[in-house]
This record gives sequence, C-alpha cells and structure tokens, in this order.
Amino acid sequence: MAEEKHTLADLKELTSRESSQPEGESEAKDEPVVAEPEPSGEVQPNIDAQGRAYSTGKRKNAVARVWIKPGLGRVTVNGREGEVYFARPVLRMIINQPLIAADRNAQYDIWCTVKGGGLSGQAGAVRHGVSRALVEFEPNLRPVLKKGGFLTRDSRVVERKKYGRAKARRSFQFSKR
Repeated sequence: MAEEKHTLADLKELTSRESSQPEGESEAKDEPVVAEPEPSGEVQPNIDAQGRAYSTGKRKNAVARVWIKPGLGRVTVNGREGEVYFARPVLRMIINQPLIAADRNAQYDIWCTVKGGGLSGQAGAVRHGVSRALVEFEPNLRPVLKKGGFLTRDSRVVERKKYGRAKARRSFQFSKR
C-alpha cells in the first residue's frame, strides 16, 4: 500500500468538482430518505397493561409509589385502608386535594406504598404521587394541577442540628451562676 501525497491544489480541484454537480445529485444517492414522524400536539396517556397509571411522590424523607385506575375512590396505603392508615382527617384531606382540584373526586382508586418519614410527610408524598399519576393518566389535567402547585415537590426538609446548640438554632439554657 503506497501512501498518496495530497496537495492543496488537489483539494481545490476536488471542491470545484463537487460544486459543479447539480444540487439534486449527490454521491449519497442510494440512501433512502426517512421522514421523521411529526410530533402531535397532544400528549398520550401513559397507562400499563392493567389500566393503571404509576408515579412516584416525595416529601421530606417519605417516598410514595402510587398507582391509580378508574374506580370508586378507594384509597389503599401499604395494604390498609386509607382511613385506617391516615386516621387524622387533615391527612386524608391532603391526599384528596389534587382529585378535588381536578374535579375527579371518587373517580379513581388509589393504591400506594409509602416508606420513610412520618405520617405528615407520607401524606404529602402520596399527594405528590397522586398528582403526577393523574397527569400520566390524563395529560390534559396538567395545567390545573400545575396552577394548584401539586406537581412541585415540596423541598422543605428539617434543618440539621448544629454543634454547640441544643437543636438547629436553639441555644442551651443560659445560666448566670
């Protein structure tokens, strides 16, 4: 294999030859032109084989995996009824907020597993997960839920304890003597 030496004159000749070809005729004639599908303006729902939409919600240290499907409005948390798991009415109200805002109260069954945190954080995580799962099931609900602030993860967490202090900011009790 002998190495060929190319000069600038060869390059100039090559570029002038390519520019003299008509525009429609290029060396890559044999490649078929594949038309890309045009994206439609409407987002399709993301539903699994069982007819459910899945999403994950987070709040403080709690993480909730949430599945929703059309039903009578039953809530199941970690295998127990929602009224039993979240005994306080305030926590049940927090979970139902996205459904009420979207005017879909008692139209979906909610099944979820929650780990970490306390009951308040877990209720907030389920609310976040339900909101995101509703958007997966019905994408046209996104503006309503976004305006209500249900799709935004509440990033507030407990401030860490500092050294030389009793808690994050509280000082030890001052003693004169």
